[in-house]
Amino acid sequence: MINTTYFAVFFAFLIMSFTIKAQTITSKVVDKKTNQPIPYATIQVSENQGIITNEEGRFSVILDRKRSESDSIYVSSMGYEKVGVSIQNGIDSIIYIQPKAIELKSVFISNKNLSVDEIIDNVKERVSENYNFELSKRRLFFRESEFNAIKKLDIEFKKSTIKELNKKLIDSVITIIPRKSEYYTETLCDLYGDFEKRKIHIIKAAELYDKNNEVSIEAMTDRMETIFKKNVKPDSYLKIKSGLFGTKVQVDSILEQTENGDEIKDKIDKEDKGDFLKSQRRALKSLLSSLFFNEGVMSNFLNKSGRYDFKLVDYTYIDDQSIYIINFSPKRNEDFKGTLYVNTEDFAVIRVDYENVKNIKNFKLLGIHYQDNLYRAKMLFTKGANQKYDLKFLEMYRGEFFGFDRPLKVIEKNKHVKGKRKQNELSIEIDAVNTSKRKYEIVVFDSQQLTEADYQSSTENKSITPEYLSKYDPQFWKGYNIIEPNAAIKQFIAAPEVE
Repeated sequence: MINTTYFAVFFAFLIMSFTIKAQTITSKVVDKKTNQPIPYATIQVSENQGIITNEEGRFSVILDRKRSESDSIYVSSMGYEKVGVSIQNGIDSIIYIQPKAIELKSVFISNKNLSVDEIIDNVKERVSENYNFELSKRRLFFRESEFNAIKKLDIEFKKSTIKELNKKLIDSVITIIPRKSEYYTETLCDLYGDFEKRKIHIIKAAELYDKNNEVSIEAMTDRMETIFKKNVKPDSYLKIKSGLFGTKVQVDSILEQTENGDEIKDKIDKEDKGDFLKSQRRALKSLLSSLFFNEGVMSNFLNKSGRYDFKLVDYTYIDDQSIYIINFSPKRNEDFKGTLYVNTEDFAVIRVDYENVKNIKNFKLLGIHYQDNLYRAKMLFTKGANQKYDLKFLEMYRGEFFGFDRPLKVIEKNKHVKGKRKQNELSIEIDAVNTSKRKYEIVVFDSQQLTEADYQSSTENKSITPEYLSKYDPQFWKGYNIIEPNAAIKQFIAAPEVE
């Protein structure tokens, strides 16, 4: 007979051993002098594995099961001493790191008193040899946060010949439209390729939003469709006018779409499975193509450096490497200002922070106002095993403003009716302002070189869809390394679903 006590002790020991091997560390990195959190610090677990603290200085990382208890994790950030923390002694909930003193003498020896223009010339000349443009497999986490807000929505009812399209309906439409909405998408994936071609294999994904906003809009749309089908002739056409502008819309084609709605919906549902992968691949392509050293990027402070003023303002250290700190600003009509952090030895930009100083686009005419008004980014790079720098972290904000203050008429006309062709008319005045902001975050955990054969044999999983979450779930990413969500995501809770 088996000794049950012995078995229980052995089983408990086995569980404890597994727990230690699969240990997850959660902590916060703080400046020892100021007691302020340090955002975007690097938590190095091994040569090719690490994580970045979020903007609140927080991080969670899962240790490799092969690691020994005597191993350490290493915390580093620009301008601070690198700190090693032993796993065996346990990791505190707060890790303090000390600002590093700058030894100017050694910096001056390494930089040979180059002017700031000479430094920028060296940066440009060495882009191709400093950065990784080769085929690679990158394990990364991608988070997209979208915020929309209707700042103003006034609809003044003028006239309607359709009984149901009245002021009461217009007022109810105004109350249904959500004034604020938030939408978050999180994806863990393997990205294969280079800057010209890429494939994406999604490991896991989630989307976090309030479904009630969609339900309200769908209910409003269904109601408008019912009124439309009841009162408008199939062989009519609609003329939509806003002041001097007008366009035609065939009614029979609209009715055909609404009558075949179920068939169309089934088709869309089938396509949606591949659409998520396409949208993620497209978003990552756009973001990676926007890296500051690529040709033709909107942030042209390096490619068009002659249009900017550069100023060497200070020196710092990261991982015992001396760094130039260079501020830049536009000379005339360029769009960006920011800071470059340049390695004094190889002239690689290892970090860049920049933002727009004016609207990227600004269109205002006849009551329509559009602004592309926010472009702010932060990019961090680290050197890999091939001695090339690869993206480690990207954070980007993009924002827009849209205003519409114009009359709007929807007129039903029918060419088969004798006499006046006009059958029905809805006339309203719209004064609306909408703002939107998007935030993108990419963390690259690991980067490995690929051969062309490796790339060709890599596959995409086109059928994957994100899992819907109505509120932040700390268990969803258990067992995976991601960048910690900020307080806004953790606090998000959708309203109870409408029955």
